[in-house]
Amino acid sequence: MAAATDKGQTRARNEDHFLIDPALGLAVVCDGMGGAAAGAAASLLAVQAFRQAVVAHKQTLRDYIDCENAPAAVNKQHILHLLQLAANAASRAVYQEACRDPSKRGKGTTLVAVLVLNNHAFVLNVGDSRAYISRQGELELLTRDHNVYNELIRRRKVPPGPARELASKQALTRAIGVYEHCEPDTLVIDVAEGDRLLLCSDGLYRYFDDSAGSTDELRLALIGDDAQQVVDGLIERANALGGKDNITAVTVTLGRMGDYDPRVLASMAAKRRVLAASPLFALLDERELLRVLALTEVQRFYPDAVIIEQDTIGAEMFLVLSGFVGVFRAEAQVAQLSAGEHFGEMALLRNRPRSAHARAQTMTELLVIGRESFYGLLRSEPELGMKLLWQFTAVLADRLADTTRELGESREELRAPDLSHEVFYDEDDLDRRITLRPQSYAP
Repeated sequence: MAAATDKGQTRARNEDHFLIDPALGLAVVCDGMGGAAAGAAASLLAVQAFRQAVVAHKQTLRDYIDCENAPAAVNKQHILHLLQLAANAASRAVYQEACRDPSKRGKGTTLVAVLVLNNHAFVLNVGDSRAYISRQGELELLTRDHNVYNELIRRRKVPPGPARELASKQALTRAIGVYEHCEPDTLVIDVAEGDRLLLCSDGLYRYFDDSAGSTDELRLALIGDDAQQVVDGLIERANALGGKDNITAVTVTLGRMGDYDPRVLASMAAKRRVLAASPLFALLDERELLRVLALTEVQRFYPDAVIIEQDTIGAEMFLVLSGFVGVFRAEAQVAQLSAGEHFGEMALLRNRPRSAHARAQTMTELLVIGRESFYGLLRSEPELGMKLLWQFTAVLADRLADTTRELGESREELRAPDLSHEVFYDEDDLDRRITLRPQSYAP
C-alpha cells in the first residue's frame, strides 16, 4: 500500500484523511466537508471509527480467509454486510460528535474503502470519493458518485448534457455523518496478482475527468512499478493542473504490478463473459454485472456428480462456466447444457420442487447464485432488481412460447392420417390380409 495527501493550491488546510492497514488488508479515504475544522474532524473520526468496526469483526475476516471453500463458511455477502455496519458506525460517530458540539453541526465526510481478502476486493463508498482498478494496462471505475448530477441521470430525469448545466457534481446526495445512518454502495470483485487499486478524493480525479487532464493520463500513471512514486506523481500533477481542492491518493497493489498469471485472468474473464452472455442479464451495464457477479460462487463437479435432484427443494440457480451438464426427467435426458447456458433459475423465484435433475457429464465448473443473496440485491437496488425481474419474465415468456409451439406441432401431428400400414405392408399384402379371414379349427 502507498498513500499521499496534500492540501492543494487554494485551501488553507487539509480536510482529507486516509488510513492504510496492510496487515488487515484495509485502505480508506475520507474527504471532509462542513468547514475547515468540522470537515477535518469528520474525516479523521470516520476513518478511525470505520477501522475500529472492522477490527471488531476480525474473527469473521479470519473465517473467510481460512474457510472460504467450506460449505458453512463466511461468504462474500457476510463481508459486505460487515463493511456496511462499519460505514454506519462511522456515520453514527460523526453525527453524535456534531450533536455534542453545536459548532460542528452539519459536518460530514465522504468515505471510500477497500478490504482485500484472499482473491477478492470488497469496495464500499459513500459520497463522491472513488475507487478504480488498473489491470493489464486498462482502468475501470468501480464506484458511482453520489451527487445530484448522477442522480438525475440514474433516475432518467434529465439527459447527461442538460444535467451537467443544471446540477453541480459537488452537490452530494449521500455522506457520512450528516445523519446517524448512511446508505453505502458495496461491490466485491475478483482480483489477481498484478492488479492495482486506486482510492482517491475528488480533488484528484476531477483533473483527469476535465479537459486539462484525461482518464488515459490517469491510466498510464498507475502503471508505474514504484507505488509511492505513482501516488506522489498524481498529487503533483493535480496541483499542476490547479489544485483547487485537497488531494488524496491511496494505492493497493497485489504482488508485482502487471505480473499476471494468464490462467487466472482467463478464469476471471470467463465468469464475466458467461454472465454477460446470459439472456437473464442482458440488460445490465458493466457495474450492474459486477454487482450480480458479487453474488456468485464457483462450484466444481466431477463427471457423473449430481448437481440437483428432481422433486427436491432448491434455492440456487446455475450458469455453466465450463464442461457439460445433462438434464434428466425420469432418467431420460432432455437436454445437454454447455458454457454460457443456465438452469435452475425458477428456484430464485419460487420455493417448489425441482422439475428435473442435473448431472455433470464432464469436469464442470458452475457459477451459483443463491436465493437469499438474490433477494438482498433486489431489496438494496430496486432499479437493478427491476431489470433482473423483467429479464426473468422475458426468458420465461420465450420458454412458454416455445412450449406452446411444440404443443401445436404435436396436435398437428396427431391430426395427420395414420400411415403406419404403408411402413409395414405393401398394398397387395394389405388387400390380401383384409380379404382372407383367418379360419378357426376344432381341436
